[in-house]
Amino acid sequence: MEVTASAESVDHHRRRFVGAAAMAVAATQLGLTVPAAAQSSPTKPLPATKPGMHTSFAPLRQIDAGVLNVGYAEAGPADGPAVLLLHGWPYDIYSYVDVAPLLASAGYRVIVPYLRGYGTTRFLSNDAVRNGQPSAVAVDIIAFMDALKIEKAVIAGFDWGARTANIIGALWPERCKAMVSVSGYLIGSQAAGKMPLPPKAELAWWYQFYFATERGRAGYDKYRRDFAKLIWQLASPQWKFDDATFDRSAAAFDNPDHVAVVIHNYRWRQGLAEGEPKYDELEKRLAAAPTITVPTITLEGDANGAPHPDASAYAQKFSGKYAHRIITGGIGHNLPQEAPQEFAQAVVDVAA
Repeated sequence: MEVTASAESVDHHRRRFVGAAAMAVAATQLGLTVPAAAQSSPTKPLPATKPGMHTSFAPLRQIDAGVLNVGYAEAGPADGPAVLLLHGWPYDIYSYVDVAPLLASAGYRVIVPYLRGYGTTRFLSNDAVRNGQPSAVAVDIIAFMDALKIEKAVIAGFDWGARTANIIGALWPERCKAMVSVSGYLIGSQAAGKMPLPPKAELAWWYQFYFATERGRAGYDKYRRDFAKLIWQLASPQWKFDDATFDRSAAAFDNPDHVAVVIHNYRWRQGLAEGEPKYDELEKRLAAAPTITVPTITLEGDANGAPHPDASAYAQKFSGKYAHRIITGGIGHNLPQEAPQEFAQAVVDVAA
């Protein structure tokens, strides 16, 4: 659960840690958005659903891709247009357990991979660096697409998944037909991550400082489920998930590489851990905050308790066909699981 802004706007992004109502007002004043309930969709509405209607996927599949053996769920026709759904931290593929059937019913080939360090995804080599830097995760998804022989896909995500979608859209637009990104433009850099913030904003990033210490690494390892549940509650204060819902996702954190990848991710953001040299050129390009040209819909829940930038701060980073939607009804950070109907509709609309 973290949002990283570009170096050119990090102060604005991270200082604007305000309520969703203020964000909605600012975006509406700029003509960026109206509440989701008032919007018209350019495509046929999907069948009605509600959160929690589904609790499982078809049996998971595994495939070697790049440095990983990737575990993933798949739904829908094998010859349908591909949609990749990418999860965040501390979440997993079950964020999309209600979204995937909706998209499959509309004829899409829906693929939901576990990111490195989660679920059944494993490194192929014991000697591989348990690297969590953003460009490495994006390269994983490109390798995954190559392994599945998917040339181009709609890519949708939140948290780490949204950032990964943003990176692919910016650096490999030929592989990204269109994008759905919760909380907007999340590409950042180590330089941006080092900038000090006002105390209230720093308070929201408490877990990053915790993870920067050995005590934090050991504490996350020992209490990873308790930690994840706390983050879920803080990031989605109005989401009344039950124990069974949490437990289905929490199993993904038992991955033997989970703690190492997560801790490296946040330490790298603060410049406290080195990345791998093979990703240096990609990170250099990302540090320039490249504009994204592919068609994009950005989403924000009206009760997102996680730090997130204003819609007004990132609209200019999307130069192609673009729309922003605020999803109302007490929707928090895990938007696809809390509002699967709206998330799936955004995927269908952006792909039209």
